[in-house]
Amino acid sequence: MNSKKLIKILRSLGDPVIAEQSQRYFKTGKGEYGEGDRFLGIRVPVLRAEVKKHPSVPLHEIQQLLTSLFHEIRLFALLLLVREFSKSSDEEKTAIYKLYLSNTQYINNWDLVDSSAHRIIGAYLEDKDKKILYKLAKSDNLWERRIAILSCFHFIGNNQFKDALKLATLLMNDKADLMHKAIGWMLREIGKRDLATEEAFLLKHHSNMPRTMLRYAIERFPERKRKDYMKIMRPDSNGTYLRL
Repeated sequence: MNSKKLIKILRSLGDPVIAEQSQRYFKTGKGEYGEGDRFLGIRVPVLRAEVKKHPSVPLHEIQQLLTSLFHEIRLFALLLLVREFSKSSDEEKTAIYKLYLSNTQYINNWDLVDSSAHRIIGAYLEDKDKKILYKLAKSDNLWERRIAILSCFHFIGNNQFKDALKLATLLMNDKADLMHKAIGWMLREIGKRDLATEEAFLLKHHSNMPRTMLRYAIERFPERKRKDYMKIMRPDSNGTYLRL
């Protein structure tokens, strides 16, 4: 199946009402993080079902899909890449990894990153040098920074916390609220597996953590403990300190 035929199928699944809702949900207005993105109006379960109907799509065709102007077609491409990566040889995995990193300009919203980064970049780097993550973490591109921290979800699932904690520290003062949420989420995931490790990190850094990051990190804590953590003065997204 080539990309043109797949695009025709996906366009036929679109719903203008859902598309309009998605444009608001993914903040596509002027100055918002998804500015200018376009939607066909296809729900994620429908896209996943469509992926199953096409068990083998060549990488060069997937890359064509990934460059689409439409959000759902890019997501469809990433879901195909995740599926292909999971069943590929080592050589093919390397090709998918390189394709992903060379097309990060199209992986440009939180759902696109969150559905793919840990399953491709994280999985590929499991037993390899992680320096690319630190390069991405220093990028001016919000989504590349999010790819860096979300890739650690794979390592966390294997009880490997070192890189997630180092990146959390490196990105602590990131200006983007979406990064605060992502880092807090990864810290919470560490806590699910090793609460002592998460709390050791929080005890060291919680007074300097943005509000959103801390809230996400302690979401599963008992209410009393959450309140104790939130009593300290901490910066908002503009760097202004507020008591919560």
